[in-house]
Amino acid sequence: MSNATPPGWYPDTSAPGTDRWWDGSAWTAHTRPNTPAQQQPVPPPYASGGSGGGGGARTVAIVLAALVVVGAAVTGAVLLGRGDSGAEPKASGPTGSAPLPSATATTGGEGPASDPKLLVDQLNGVTLPIPDGWEKPESTVEKALTMRTVDSYTCPGASSAFCYHGTVTTRTANETDTTSPEVLAERDIADAADSAYEENIVGVRIHGGITSHEQLRSASVSVAGRTGYEVRWRVHTAKGPGGYVQSLVFPSTVGSESPVVVRYAFDAAPDGPPLALMDTLTRAIRPIDDSATSGGVGSSVAP
Repeated sequence: MSNATPPGWYPDTSAPGTDRWWDGSAWTAHTRPNTPAQQQPVPPPYASGGSGGGGGARTVAIVLAALVVVGAAVTGAVLLGRGDSGAEPKASGPTGSAPLPSATATTGGEGPASDPKLLVDQLNGVTLPIPDGWEKPESTVEKALTMRTVDSYTCPGASSAFCYHGTVTTRTANETDTTSPEVLAERDIADAADSAYEENIVGVRIHGGITSHEQLRSASVSVAGRTGYEVRWRVHTAKGPGGYVQSLVFPSTVGSESPVVVRYAFDAAPDGPPLALMDTLTRAIRPIDDSATSGGVGSSVAP
């Protein structure tokens, strides 16, 4: 059993009243107002760049001391809790050494993250409904939250690889100081086209490479109550029918509101998803805690 603290929102010891996102191994730059109702395991304390080493060491020492006291109390309760018959009382909670999952954990339990008809981006605080005939794979080569068509086929440019008629991914726009959705969408569309129809992540030209493209759309759009921007291309490839790609960028609904990038890639073949599905999915993006729309939970979108 692993003792690693799972990804989630935890109190930021350097900023009272604020939660910070722990990705499972390190703190990130994402923050949000504190939600005191949660009871969560505690990862290593966050230390801002200018705080020096003394404060962090004192915090670690305090936490360790608290754990020793709690451990001693639990040991005493176990030793003194036996009945007259000598039998041990039943435990009232988990007894393993691993911490409990946080309320925002993406695996197991009830809630949006476990809904098979919903793609939940916990980090960026949004959900997308999964269309009929689509799935959210448990793992992918690309490090991005993904949903795709269930049916796959042999890629026209590489017989050893599998392609999908439609794919949608979400990610955070990192390594940039730009927050303009328009600028980010215009920059991202070429990368979106290349990853879908030029070369895959392992360098295989699955469609024989892109031969040309034309821009079909470049416009502002409202996403989850925020102003975003989308750019759409029609891509032609050396092999196969090519397809349509779109980069949609909008501010996150949580924390520091870092830009969210949603990439769409639909084959232009008859088996590909209808192009109108891109617009349907964009309109269906919801904040996770949007009670008025249930965050998309239980909704069904036809391809």
